[in-house]
Amino acid sequence: MAEPTALLALALDAAMGWPLAVYRRIGHPVGLFAWVIDRAEAAWNDHARADAWRRVAGVGTVLILLGVGGGGGWLLQRLLGWPLAALFAWPGLAQRSLYSHVRAVAQALERRDMPGARKAVGMIVGRDTAALDEAGVSRAAIESLAESFCDGVVAPLFWLLVLGLPGIWAYKAINTADSMIGHREERWRAFGWAAARTDDVMNFVPARLAGLLVCLIGPGGWRILWRDASNHASPNAGWPEAAMAGVLGLRLAGPLAYDGVVSQKPWIGEGARAAEPGDIRRALNVFLRACLGLWIIAGGAAWVL
Repeated sequence: MAEPTALLALALDAAMGWPLAVYRRIGHPVGLFAWVIDRAEAAWNDHARADAWRRVAGVGTVLILLGVGGGGGWLLQRLLGWPLAALFAWPGLAQRSLYSHVRAVAQALERRDMPGARKAVGMIVGRDTAALDEAGVSRAAIESLAESFCDGVVAPLFWLLVLGLPGIWAYKAINTADSMIGHREERWRAFGWAAARTDDVMNFVPARLAGLLVCLIGPGGWRILWRDASNHASPNAGWPEAAMAGVLGLRLAGPLAYDGVVSQKPWIGEGARAAEPGDIRRALNVFLRACLGLWIIAGGAAWVL
């Protein structure tokens, strides 16, 4: 049964996250997916070959990852009862670790430690952080929290509820691939195409659920969600980000620098003032309450089914 498994996995993650002592001893399960992706890219992402060949190689990589993640999850689910299955679902969720990483940014800003704040936010975003001021760091932390609410919490839980252990670990395998190779730069565009598109499909429903959950927390979210979700380059990430911008009354996204190149992205949300450390705290409060909504969903599913 996926439902009691999901509720217990949520509780384990909220209580402990993925403990540092465990990580130091055995790493994290997504490390296996990263290893597979690295080996596949080294062997098959040959720029001397045509893009079509590299796309096919990327499709093969996705199928291998689905076999490793989904197949491994299916085998564990066949062998284990639901309490033990929850132990294997637990590291696929990231409520506590996401909260801790974003809170660390707020704490550094509150201490007026800009180097520490840039370092902390650099652990959770891909943009250039060296030149970010207090508003830029605050905005980056809030955007990462909103987007990762989907990738790190809602989507893994959704696939756990729908397909059990095969679902959550197939999703984590694809999401890891998207983060590593699902980019538009020349090196990855062809090879990572299948990973990016599969991740889009797997996040389609969870992203919209994440946005709706955030909108339930406070006024302002619905209007900005419907107006600005499509302003994001991703077909999914704009939903929780626009909802968060609306609830907080802030502008998010906008111009960003990656590898020294400024990308003129459209703004999401509205508001005259710049983001500040207090807004990160407000966003964390929204995040906690939205996670509570997921607990209610998982508990209701367990009770009904």
